[in-house]
Amino acid sequence: MSESSKNNISKTVKRFREKMGLSQEKLARLADVSNNTIINIEAGKQDNPTIETLKKIAKALEVGVDDLIRD
Repeated sequence: MSESSKNNISKTVKRFREKMGLSQEKLARLADVSNNTIINIEAGKQDNPTIETLKKIAKALEVGVDDLIRD
């Protein structure tokens, strides 16, 4: 995954999460992923989140996966 894609996903996840008024911990619970996963994605440290992880996060944020990865 390119650096710009990682940055885009990290910013987008954080933006949608904050728009919904969710903490990182609450999003992690809703998406059924670890809190560290959310923290690392938002920090740009998660090099290659799986499509399953992105699907879970997108569902919890009530958006499509394409909304998370769009440039």
